[in-house]
Amino acid sequence: MANHKSAQKRIRQTETRTERNRYYKTRIKNMARSLNEAILAKDINKAQEVFKQINQNFHSYVSKGILTKNTAARKISRLNASVKKLVLANA
Repeated sequence: MANHKSAQKRIRQTETRTERNRYYKTRIKNMARSLNEAILAKDINKAQEVFKQINQNFHSYVSKGILTKNTAARKISRLNASVKKLVLANA
């Protein structure tokens, strides 16, 4: 256990941030999973709606400092490619 007041504060901050990061990390995975489920079901409309929501959320996460700009761009790009592949396959 920490003996200094500042070290005790750092422990509290770490616990808070870990909890917050775990929440957002799980949320990001769940959003990607819901998009993949829509793609596997070949539901174009739902896939496009879910992708739009993911795009908005990821950009807000960048502004909040949860994701870096390049990480969000990479994830969005990969998800968009899968949606486009579905649309082109059904065109």
